[in-house]
Amino acid sequence: MTLSDLARQVRQAFYGADAQRIQRGDSDVRVMVRYPRSERKSIGNLENMWIRLPDGREMPFRAVATYELERGYNAINRIDGQRTVTVSANADLNVVEPGRVARTVMSTYLPGLLAKYPDVGFDMGTSLQEQQESVWEMIWGFMGALVGIYVLMAIPLKSYLQPLVIMTVIPFGLIGAVIGHWIIGIPVNAISLLGFFALAGVVVNDSLILVHFVNRRVAEGATPMQAAIESGAARFRPILLTSLTTFFGLVPIVLERSMQAQIVIPMAVSLAFGIVFATAITLILIPCLYSIQANLHEFFMGERELRVREASMPTTPTPSSATAQGSALR
Repeated sequence: MTLSDLARQVRQAFYGADAQRIQRGDSDVRVMVRYPRSERKSIGNLENMWIRLPDGREMPFRAVATYELERGYNAINRIDGQRTVTVSANADLNVVEPGRVARTVMSTYLPGLLAKYPDVGFDMGTSLQEQQESVWEMIWGFMGALVGIYVLMAIPLKSYLQPLVIMTVIPFGLIGAVIGHWIIGIPVNAISLLGFFALAGVVVNDSLILVHFVNRRVAEGATPMQAAIESGAARFRPILLTSLTTFFGLVPIVLERSMQAQIVIPMAVSLAFGIVFATAITLILIPCLYSIQANLHEFFMGERELRVREASMPTTPTPSSATAQGSALR
């Protein structure tokens, strides 16, 4: 007696066997043959069920098999031929970020489970997998945006280094965005990344104003060091007003507590606090970096001019070569 034979007879007795199908109009009516309802109501009916053996004999179920009461599944799902069980949960976004829960489960719980059951495997669910894929797509798009920002500034400035000086404020804006999430008490999520990427295009405006002022003063005859020092005082008010108006314009969204605004609050926090933090850094960092860039430019240009002058200087004959030429003439 095999397990499949036993399972087939039990299924046919309690669930039914497909004996006939009748076509009735557009419907297909199935005729099922099974035990009467009174003989399939309890576990006792299973114990007293008669099982037909391959040689034709019949014996009670309890004589050929044993059973245990365990929790079963309503349906058996398979992916690529493998039986699967889906474990899902709804995370409270005000307490924890879903990606953090998934990483914790994969790092703390799953290794012990896989060691105990070597035949068991796991895979991330579609929602988490799609979230990670979308994050990577946003990161690659952000890299392309940075290249576009660099090119758009390098062409009018006619410099390879000045756009890099301007863009150095972007990482500090991201630091300010993370600090803002910590102050507000919300986790960093995929929506926060959208705010990060938008922040990269906003914080360069203040740096661009400073560099433009320094270039204009240098063109008027001031030294790079003097122009860099003057830029902080000359552009302090417009830079501060631009940043503060943006910050206070985003404050109502940051402080909103309705459910409809929860999805945009992380993005607003990234923009608001990132701009404020980047503004303070811009007024100090950009003049310093511009001075360093100007010093490096003067150093390398001086070295280049020195090499050009050495290459253009005429060579004078040495005394030994002049004596040798005179002997040859004689």
